[in-house]
Amino acid sequence: MKNIKYCLSLFVFLLAGSALAGPVDVNTADAATLSAELQGIGMSKAVAIVEYREANGPFKSPDDLILVKGIGERTIELNRDNILVQPEGSSK
Repeated sequence: MKNIKYCLSLFVFLLAGSALAGPVDVNTADAATLSAELQGIGMSKAVAIVEYREANGPFKSPDDLILVKGIGERTIELNRDNILVQPEGSSK
Protein backbone atom coordinates (compact mmCIF):
# COMPACT_ATOMS: atom_id res chain seq x y z
CA MET A 1 0.00 0.00 0.00
CA LYS A 2 2.88 2.33 0.81
CA ASN A 3 4.37 1.76 -2.67
CA ILE A 4 1.06 2.55 -4.33
CA LYS A 5 0.78 5.84 -2.45
CA TYR A 6 4.39 6.67 -3.35
CA CYS A 7 3.81 5.92 -7.05
CA LEU A 8 0.58 7.90 -7.07
CA SER A 9 2.30 10.87 -5.41
CA LEU A 10 5.13 10.73 -7.92
CA PHE A 11 2.68 10.57 -10.82
CA VAL A 12 0.74 13.60 -9.53
CA PHE A 13 3.97 15.52 -9.03
CA LEU A 14 5.17 14.77 -12.56
CA LEU A 15 1.78 15.56 -14.04
CA ALA A 16 1.68 18.91 -12.24
CA GLY A 17 5.16 19.77 -13.51
CA SER A 18 4.21 19.04 -17.08
CA ALA A 19 1.04 21.08 -16.79
CA LEU A 20 3.07 24.13 -15.81
CA ALA A 21 5.36 23.95 -18.82
CA GLY A 22 4.40 26.19 -21.67
CA PRO A 23 5.37 26.74 -25.27
CA VAL A 24 8.72 28.47 -25.67
CA ASP A 25 10.48 29.68 -28.80
CA VAL A 26 14.00 28.30 -28.64
CA ASN A 27 15.15 30.96 -31.10
CA THR A 28 14.24 33.89 -28.87
CA ALA A 29 13.98 32.66 -25.28
CA ASP A 30 16.70 33.40 -22.75
CA ALA A 31 18.33 30.67 -20.69
CA ALA A 32 16.15 31.32 -17.63
CA THR A 33 12.96 30.88 -19.67
CA LEU A 34 14.24 27.74 -21.38
CA SER A 35 15.18 26.12 -18.07
CA ALA A 36 11.86 27.09 -16.48
CA GLU A 37 9.62 25.93 -19.31
CA LEU A 38 11.29 22.80 -20.70
CA GLN A 39 11.47 19.49 -18.84
CA GLY A 40 14.94 18.10 -18.32
CA ILE A 41 16.56 21.40 -19.23
CA GLY A 42 18.45 22.90 -16.34
CA MET A 43 20.34 26.16 -16.44
CA SER A 44 23.55 24.67 -17.89
CA LYS A 45 21.70 23.02 -20.81
CA ALA A 46 19.66 26.18 -21.34
CA VAL A 47 22.86 28.25 -21.53
CA ALA A 48 24.25 25.71 -24.02
CA ILE A 49 21.13 26.14 -26.19
CA VAL A 50 21.51 29.94 -26.21
CA GLU A 51 25.26 29.71 -26.92
CA TYR A 52 24.70 27.26 -29.78
CA ARG A 53 21.99 29.50 -31.25
CA GLU A 54 24.25 32.57 -31.03
CA ALA A 55 27.16 30.74 -32.67
CA ASN A 56 25.21 28.87 -35.37
CA GLY A 57 22.05 30.84 -36.04
CA PRO A 58 18.43 29.98 -35.36
CA PHE A 59 17.09 26.47 -35.04
CA LYS A 60 14.96 25.34 -37.98
CA SER A 61 13.11 22.57 -36.16
CA PRO A 62 12.88 21.12 -32.65
CA ASP A 63 15.05 18.23 -33.84
CA ASP A 64 17.97 20.65 -34.36
CA LEU A 65 18.34 20.78 -30.57
CA ILE A 66 20.09 17.41 -30.83
CA LEU A 67 23.09 19.39 -32.09
CA VAL A 68 23.47 21.02 -28.67
CA LYS A 69 25.80 19.11 -26.37
CA GLY A 70 23.83 17.48 -23.57
CA ILE A 71 20.48 17.47 -25.37
CA GLY A 72 19.26 14.04 -26.38
CA GLU A 73 16.33 12.66 -28.32
CA ARG A 74 14.44 11.83 -25.13
CA THR A 75 14.59 15.45 -23.96
CA ILE A 76 13.31 16.64 -27.33
CA GLU A 77 10.45 14.13 -27.27
CA LEU A 78 9.48 15.12 -23.71
CA ASN A 79 9.21 18.73 -24.81
CA ARG A 80 8.15 18.47 -28.46
CA ASP A 81 4.71 20.03 -27.83
CA ASN A 82 6.31 22.98 -26.00
CA ILE A 83 9.18 23.72 -28.37
CA LEU A 84 8.40 26.52 -30.79
CA VAL A 85 10.76 27.37 -33.63
CA GLN A 86 9.74 30.68 -35.19
CA PRO A 87 11.62 31.88 -38.26
CA GLU A 88 14.06 34.70 -37.64
CA GLY A 89 12.29 38.05 -37.74
CA SER A 90 8.85 36.52 -37.21
CA SER A 91 6.50 38.67 -35.18
CA LYS A 92 4.59 35.73 -33.64
